[in-house]
Amino acid sequence: MSHTYDHGGNIFDIARHLNAEPSGIIDFSASINPLGLSPIVRKSLICSLDSLVHYPDNTHRDLKQALGNHHGLSPANIVIANGSTEIIYHLPAMLPGSRALIISPSFNEYVRALGQHHWEVHHFTLKPENNFLIDLAALEHALADGFDALYLCNPGNPNGTLYNLRTIEKIYSMCIASGTFLVLDEAFMDFCEDSSAKRDIVKGDNGIVLRSMTKFFGIPGLRLGYALSSTTMADRLDAMGGPWSVNTLALAAGVAALQDKEHNQRTVEYIRQERRSFFDRLSGFRQLKVYPSSANFLLAEITDGMPATELRDRLMHQRILIRDCSNFMGLSPRFFRVAVRTTEENDRLMTALKRILK
Repeated sequence: MSHTYDHGGNIFDIARHLNAEPSGIIDFSASINPLGLSPIVRKSLICSLDSLVHYPDNTHRDLKQALGNHHGLSPANIVIANGSTEIIYHLPAMLPGSRALIISPSFNEYVRALGQHHWEVHHFTLKPENNFLIDLAALEHALADGFDALYLCNPGNPNGTLYNLRTIEKIYSMCIASGTFLVLDEAFMDFCEDSSAKRDIVKGDNGIVLRSMTKFFGIPGLRLGYALSSTTMADRLDAMGGPWSVNTLALAAGVAALQDKEHNQRTVEYIRQERRSFFDRLSGFRQLKVYPSSANFLLAEITDGMPATELRDRLMHQRILIRDCSNFMGLSPRFFRVAVRTTEENDRLMTALKRILK
């Protein structure tokens, strides 16, 4: 294929390339809830079709209220967006300063968004051999160099490492001491909600928490995300961009998704169970080193044999997509990421890997 894929989830493009139907492809490259849409969300979407004759509710009041109840926060601390990526692209224009430090490997859109606003970007690179742990003393030393913003993803993406609340609190304190604004991306935190630092961050104007509704709730095609911050920050962020960036169906789906507590609880348990067995099975290949994860995906390294691009291409011709991670800062060309899918789909990947790696 002629162009490189910066993200997972390019299923329509790849289906055209393979001359196949998207429904005949198993997508491990995008980390989306394998249980799919909640039936309550599906019903809500159908019931909302008639309201498409009106403009979306630009106040986002119902969804802010529902998220406020869900998180135990005030709706005034919440900003709704067209995916958390929209907020990532607005932030550099809103934050004072021009030097950012990114704890890497990390989501590639931070660099792109900062680059559009001519920020100077530096990386604090974590090592795979240390299981991507953050050396707090080294980070404090780095922050002393004078950065206006620090970007941190928790759980890490693409590594899935969960940094405990104590660690995040220490990092946040360091940021306050060095005058650095903390952008804490908790896009995959729904799988381990107890570790969220949301309550600390919303108390002051020194940080923001980014959240996604597309992964856990299985609606990436609708584009829905939000930020949790102080009311001052929330007001400023709400004023960015144009009106109606979040459509009526996305707003309705967001409210409905939070109502289906049973589906959400089942998702957490399913992922926990399936991830454990998937980890064990992948670790069974002597050529793979699999990294522990608290999210709905696993990062693996091919320790001998082919680069990840070759594995990706060979699997792609078997209608299976994985995420080649060679374009992540700090990862060699031998890293790839796979989403935790259903048991049957995970079985198919294992069978395909056996054929290729043996």
